[in-house]
Amino acid sequence: QVQLVESGGGLVQPGGSLRLSCVASGSIFKFYTMNWFRQAPGKQREWVATITSGGSTNSADSMKGRFTISRDNAKNTVYLQMNSLKPEDTAVYYCNTYWMNKDYWGQGTQVTVSS
Repeated sequence: QVQLVESGGGLVQPGGSLRLSCVASGSIFKFYTMNWFRQAPGKQREWVATITSGGSTNSADSMKGRFTISRDNAKNTVYLQMNSLKPEDTAVYYCNTYWMNKDYWGQGTQVTVSS
């Protein structure tokens, strides 16, 4: 069983920045590929970014250059640094991992971009 807990969301003005964190339970975090997803009101959940156990990263085209995923295995934590935020980035952000044929999700953290 893997438990994921996100934090760091909030209200930010357009052009601002936030850093989201997701802490995972267990002692084998370093082996997990970790993902960030988001879901805006009335829309389907969409993939944001991925970081592998080896540290390789990828992100959705609309977020490249603005969002950066990283991890600290010593802290069992994956981060999402979000810069140049836009109103359309408003969503609940979730971290996720798929391990031993099971999907694990956190409870989500709300990000609202508004002036």
